[in-house]
Amino acid sequence: QVQLVESGGGSVESGGSLRLSCTAHGFGLDYYSIGWFRQVPGKEREGVSCISADGTPYYTKSVKGRFNISRDNGARTAYLTMNSLKPEDTAVYYCATSQLSACTYDNKWSGKGIFDFWGQGTQVTVSS
Repeated sequence: QVQLVESGGGSVESGGSLRLSCTAHGFGLDYYSIGWFRQVPGKEREGVSCISADGTPYYTKSVKGRFNISRDNGARTAYLTMNSLKPEDTAVYYCATSQLSACTYDNKWSGKGIFDFWGQGTQVTVSS
């Protein structure tokens, strides 16, 4: 079955760390850009980070310096390592793939894009 599966979410205290994984089943990730997004009930989905097929990372301003995105194409997995977590990071986190190999064609990632294949999400809760 072709799917993306997120894991690694959980509850952590403010200042703690988590590492999310996004594993592709039934297909490889080599040529796709991969995005991480988050959503809080009642709010719009927010683009958190993206990694292009060549490994170039992009981050939204609020997580830059705290989060790190990476990929292991051999393992068909992308990771989001989240450090110095804050209560405002609490959300359901989703990964998604884009058939475009680059997250962006300029220096900035808008947090959006043509992401057409999504995982089911994993909850991250940060307590103060």
